[in-house]
Amino acid sequence: MDNRPQWGTRAGFILAAVGSAIGLGNIWRFPAVAYENGGGAFFLPYLFALLTAGIPLLIMEFTIGHKYRGSAPLSYARMGKGKEWIGWWQVAISFVISTYYAVIVAWAISYTVFSFNLGWGKNTENFLMNEYLNRIDIGGGAIGQFGGFVPGVLIPLAIVWIVSLGILFAGVKKGIEIANRIFIPLLVVLFLIIVIYSITLDGAAQGLNAFFTPDWSQITNGKVWVAAYGQIFFSLSIAFAIMITYSSYLPKKSDITNNAFITGFGNSSFELLAGIGVFSALGFMAAQQGVPVKEVVSSGIG
Repeated sequence: MDNRPQWGTRAGFILAAVGSAIGLGNIWRFPAVAYENGGGAFFLPYLFALLTAGIPLLIMEFTIGHKYRGSAPLSYARMGKGKEWIGWWQVAISFVISTYYAVIVAWAISYTVFSFNLGWGKNTENFLMNEYLNRIDIGGGAIGQFGGFVPGVLIPLAIVWIVSLGILFAGVKKGIEIANRIFIPLLVVLFLIIVIYSITLDGAAQGLNAFFTPDWSQITNGKVWVAAYGQIFFSLSIAFAIMITYSSYLPKKSDITNNAFITGFGNSSFELLAGIGVFSALGFMAAQQGVPVKEVVSSGIG
């Protein structure tokens, strides 16, 4: 236990934890969930959920990993007899998430290439679903039926796994920490550029007004509070075995509570930033089409 590798710096651990939390839940999910659950009023139950569930559970997972110095299954096994299965269940969840997350990262790599010549054309959804993903039901098959290899996804997916495995093999300090020190600041800078550009577009104010205008009648709706807690769990990578494993590499003298607060509020700040960027762009889309913002708002892949 004493020979376990450690993070090079506290910042390296926090960047890794924040990097695990920031993802689809921030950019893809949060803006739509907030808009559909009271707009600006949603921030009240969201903040309440962060303070009563998100950060306390982060503190708990950081504490488990830090104290028992092992992966999730090993840490739970050291906690007491018969608890190891909890860790393996969390590992199974992470396995499922990593398989589809890698594919979505592969899509992003492909779209980075497409962006140089606007290869998606004018009918962007048809390009994604039909030409790029070759969705089986669009080609005449049935949903759930197995298709063949999709070369457009296969090649970037191989790149994703090669890079990911290379980082893991490099270890905690020389792999994961260095990768997060590079890519998390880069992500923030690139996203700030996108947000700043979005809020300068015609109609951006209309989109932001739709996003932030509070519907206080939703505060008493139980479904809104469930959505707030669900968003916190989905976004913070809680119970995914990740935070326990990461914290197991912390030095013995570490400020667990402060680390959890920084991670939680860092993740939520990025969600708010994502909402501003997304709804500024949606306001622009609505202005270009001459329709209300609500007619261009949709969640999900399409």
